[in-house]
Amino acid sequence: MKIVVAGAGIGGLAAALALARTGHAVDVVERAPALGEVGAGLQLSPNAVKVLRQLGVGEPIEAAASHPASLELRLGRSGRRVFSIPMGAAAVARYGAPYLHLHRADLLDILRQAAERAGVQLKLGSEVAAYEGRGNKVFVSLTGGARIEADLLVGADGIRSIIREQMLGKDSPRFTGSVAWRLLTPASAAPDLPRGAIVWAGPRRHAVTYRIRGDAWINFVGVIEESGERQASGSESWDEQGELETLHQAFAGWADPLPAIIASGGVCRRWPLFDRDPLSRWVDGRVVLLGDACHPLAPFQAQGAAMAIEDAFMLARCLDERAGAPEAALLRYQTLRRPRTDRMLASARANMAIFHPSNPLTQAATYGPMMLADRLWPAIICSAQDWIYGYDVTGQTSVVG
Repeated sequence: MKIVVAGAGIGGLAAALALARTGHAVDVVERAPALGEVGAGLQLSPNAVKVLRQLGVGEPIEAAASHPASLELRLGRSGRRVFSIPMGAAAVARYGAPYLHLHRADLLDILRQAAERAGVQLKLGSEVAAYEGRGNKVFVSLTGGARIEADLLVGADGIRSIIREQMLGKDSPRFTGSVAWRLLTPASAAPDLPRGAIVWAGPRRHAVTYRIRGDAWINFVGVIEESGERQASGSESWDEQGELETLHQAFAGWADPLPAIIASGGVCRRWPLFDRDPLSRWVDGRVVLLGDACHPLAPFQAQGAAMAIEDAFMLARCLDERAGAPEAALLRYQTLRRPRTDRMLASARANMAIFHPSNPLTQAATYGPMMLADRLWPAIICSAQDWIYGYDVTGQTSVVG
């Protein structure tokens, strides 16, 4: 089939690669004039890495990534550890794949190169403006006036998807009440920072730190609860300029090395966090949504990229299994994916409360049992993530649990 993918983000490129590898002719339409240093760090959990291996890009991604030793939750002001989940070899043994940290631009570049080698045509500097289903064809109109005739259209065009809007009508995503502030800092600014992904929790805010690019850089994300018209009406752009002083004030007095990481940071970016309640449907005939276009997640479970990557593989597999019946394949994809992404949304929203305890009593009630379990029953802490990391969309089986 001739397939058009709207959007050259992680989900769009992963979908294009998966579809091309199963024999389809794929065009990717992207409004950006070039694919550059978009965003900063991201976390790729084992459930995503298993897909990337199946797509033939596991080796270069694992070579470019940093490999954390653990996932930790700590108290932001004291630095006291609440719990630690071993990663590294332990993750491979438990889940069948590693946990990785990567610069978003590095992942996009690897996916793009692999997609182009598979025959995908990338059309930059243009955007899907509308679609029209007519019989067994989809006519895709681009912003520059061009029109593409296709057998199927994949909407991977983000949280404010034009394709989703045409399919389901105009509405607005939900502001989570938090804004993320992101920066990169040389690792030399905090040489004693543990080699892991660490959530530093505190009242109405938390920070996340981890290394990327061969452990040479520290990716810092500070998530701060905010309210008011400016925040709720802001865009979801990764590239809105932020004020570094906001981070200094928000995390003043927090445990070392957080102040040093912020002080050594370069350009600070501000990212208002939005999600969306589950949609009534993802499919309109031969048009289908994927990733943030249908299930955007705030980063409180670090699964946004992973869910889009899982979507991509499942979409290609359903089309392959139901060759000649694309409408049925798209409905099958929706049926298989919605329960998992709905559960991930609920989990991400719940984590915000865990990371942002409002007062000392709430903090004690939240973290006390976790600290006890970490010391006495660490397997309980580890098993809490099994439904996420042990999931294998490539075989529809769970490695554990």
